[in-house]
Amino acid sequence: MTTIAFQGEMGAYSQEAIFETFGKETETLPCPNFVEIFRAVTAGRANLGMLPIENSTAGAINQSYDLLLDYDLKITREVIFRVRHALMTAPGVALPDIRRVYSHTAALDQCARYIAEHGWTPTVAYDTAGAAKMIAQSGEPDAAAIASEIAAQLYGLQILARGVEDIANNFTRFFVIGENEPPRAEKSKTSIVFATRHIPGALVACLGEFATRGINLTKLESRPDRRRPWHYVFYLDFDGYWNDAPCRDALVDLLSKTSFLKVLGSYPAATGGNDAD
Repeated sequence: MTTIAFQGEMGAYSQEAIFETFGKETETLPCPNFVEIFRAVTAGRANLGMLPIENSTAGAINQSYDLLLDYDLKITREVIFRVRHALMTAPGVALPDIRRVYSHTAALDQCARYIAEHGWTPTVAYDTAGAAKMIAQSGEPDAAAIASEIAAQLYGLQILARGVEDIANNFTRFFVIGENEPPRAEKSKTSIVFATRHIPGALVACLGEFATRGINLTKLESRPDRRRPWHYVFYLDFDGYWNDAPCRDALVDLLSKTSFLKVLGSYPAATGGNDAD
């Protein structure tokens, strides 16, 4: 049976995304942080990992990008997951009793307006489901957690409000990571990371390799190069399979214009995620 690692406690959104993508009978492995996802797959304790890469409201998850550069695992699939946040408390706690709200920093960001309107104090927990578990264990009479409905059910909490995210179109994009490269799909996407030379127009020249071949770029993200202060690497996604002639030619010519280039994966592109349900 396939085992898929994810970050967080049982009931985390990443686990929910695994069940929605691979089925509810899928074996899952909770990990305390993103690094442990990569370690679990590399060590063979999991076959795949479900890694959140960006949220449509809060933006990119920088640590995920850094780890894709540090490890040699491949992106094998893209998943777009609709995030629906719920406000939950210990049984018997009413809405006027709440003074503070616990959740992962990303979830707090996605519900910032809702929290501010009620005058609650946002309090960071390491995980959304972990916040729910903590509330269940402590029974705090003036605190709530923001997490998934599955977490509320799992830890015996009452749900006081659903859909508390500030923006209805709240989606998280995941990469499924593993050791094996997937076969070409009918609709593929490729992710790369590269560094440019320090000369005028270097980035424009790199991007031009795709423009001249009519290849659509879907994402461009810059991150500091941790090996060299004030240098940067660029993460880029584009439509197409790496070994299709236009994509292959673009990557070959890109090699001559970069100081570093790594293909992170060429994988089936997700569908949906553009509209709210």
